[in-house]
Amino acid sequence: MKKNAILASAIASLCTSALFAAPAQAEDVVRLGNLKFAHYGAVSYMKEVCAKYNIKLEERMFPKGPDIMPAIVANEIDIAALASDGAISGRANGVPIYTVAGFAKGGARLVAGSETGISKVTDLKGKKVGVTRGGAQELLLYAELEKHGLTWSDKPGKDVQIVFLAFADLNQALAAKQIDAMCQSEPQSSQALNKKFGVEISKPYDTAMGEPYRLLVMTEKLYGNKDLAQRTMECFVESTALFIRDPALAEKYVREQMFKGQISSQDFKDAMDNADYTYDVTPEHIDITTDFMQKYGVGRMSKPPKAAEWVKLDLLQKAKADLKVE
Repeated sequence: MKKNAILASAIASLCTSALFAAPAQAEDVVRLGNLKFAHYGAVSYMKEVCAKYNIKLEERMFPKGPDIMPAIVANEIDIAALASDGAISGRANGVPIYTVAGFAKGGARLVAGSETGISKVTDLKGKKVGVTRGGAQELLLYAELEKHGLTWSDKPGKDVQIVFLAFADLNQALAAKQIDAMCQSEPQSSQALNKKFGVEISKPYDTAMGEPYRLLVMTEKLYGNKDLAQRTMECFVESTALFIRDPALAEKYVREQMFKGQISSQDFKDAMDNADYTYDVTPEHIDITTDFMQKYGVGRMSKPPKAAEWVKLDLLQKAKADLKVE
């Protein structure tokens, strides 16, 4: 009996050791396509939060939203943060994505060169205005010009000549007086003001489009994996809630991790005075944006998608309920 008891104890001990030595379940990998803007910070911060949801989030930065679409088609990206027009154009051209949340709104500004004498939109007549093709700023710019009765083209002959430049090149072009004004994102537009080579014309939100929303999109493949998709959404909601609740954390992360000290505290504060972190977006806003894109020929859509076909907010609603977020 004594031998049997010793043997049983040894077996139990071995089983317990094996249990604790068993490798932890491997984290699921989710690949994020993101852009380097202040109001994209909460999406980037998901890297710091997702481990608690057993997710390893791998982030890849892109120059502009439409550049993410080929990576999604190539199965290199699972979720992406981009302006609504980039997402709409992608969906219209067959990229298999759903809009699953909004993550920011605002974040754009019309800025003139400080020595141009331009102070209002109508002053842009006869001027060169820089903007990035395929970004929310392009759509906002056209809506503003039309509202003020101005025509435009990227060729000479219209009231305003559009100069297409990358986000990273707009400030330099304005400072070098290669363009007279720009429609730029944040924090770059705030930097132009703080460095005194730019002055604000307006925040271009006074058309039917209102403030532009930035969208979190998810591939149809990931959305179909309901467990992983829901965990990813809960990570997003928690990360965003942290940034909304703790502006100091948001500033520290964006300035130090995203921009590596390249923007000042004032740049960040001014940028976020012109933008908000959020979770939400409405199908109605996406339909209005789609109509504007079709009207101005932005995105080259053969068949403009209806929001009801590809806006899926069920994951967001459940995550907000689970995390008790309004």
